[in-house]
Parts: sequence; C-alpha cells; structure tokens
Amino acid sequence: MYKKILAPLDGSEFSECSLEHVKAVATGCSVPEVILLRVAEPMPQTYELGEKWHRDIENRDEAAAREYLSQVATDLKQEGISAETIVVRGQAAEEILDYVKNNQVDLVIISTHGRSGVSRWFFGSVTDRVVRHCVAPVLVVSPTACR
Repeated sequence: MYKKILAPLDGSEFSECSLEHVKAVATGCSVPEVILLRVAEPMPQTYELGEKWHRDIENRDEAAAREYLSQVATDLKQEGISAETIVVRGQAAEEILDYVKNNQVDLVIISTHGRSGVSRWFFGSVTDRVVRHCVAPVLVVSPTACR
C-alpha cells in the first residue's frame, strides 16, 4: 500500500516522537523508501552581519541539519529500514507540502509540538497546515504519545 513515507523532522524531541511510528509502518507494510526531511528556515537578513556572515550561518545550519538527519537515517538502517535524507531551505509547511506533491509520497508521519492558545497562534502550526492541505494521508503523532 505504501511505497514512500515522508517523515519531517525539526531536530526536537517532539518531532522524533514520530520515528517509532515510521519504524512500525515501514516495517509492517514493507515500505521500500522512507524520506527524512528537514526544512532549514531562512534566517532574516540583517545589515549588521553582512551578506557573507549571513550566508556562513545558513551554511552551518544546513550542515548541522544534514549531520542530524544522517544519524537518524543510520539508526533506521540498523533496523533494516532504508532512509534517504533531504535538507531544503524555506518555510516548513510549504516545503513539506511541495515535497509531497512533487515526489509521489504515499504517507506523511509528522509530530506536533502540542501548542495551544496564544502560543499556537503566535508560532503557527506546521502540522496543522500540512494536515489541512496535504494531498497524501497524514499520520499525526501527539507529544503525549512520546512519554
């Protein structure tokens, strides 16, 4: 049924809550491809830093994201799950939705931070936007499932 699962990760413990579900679905459904996606949010341009420093900071951020995903992929591979890693720069929800639409993803497994009220309004909800606009099914893992 599933051939490609997308697991967006932001490096937080909350986002990693989805990994147990990724493992279960990938193993149980013999999914041949798991994509670990990290969206590096663009850094606001500041004149104080200058363009070179700004670019250096963004490059270090992307390198750290690649290293993080590489470790997660290695852990999955030790459990017999084939995982590819991708780092993109942009707004998280939009990049996730674009990836799903353009890459024939069958299932998205994503965690939520569990924010509510003013915090959710202020920070927005990547997961909420993905659920509302995704062309593929989305499995949402709540932070309480991780404890």
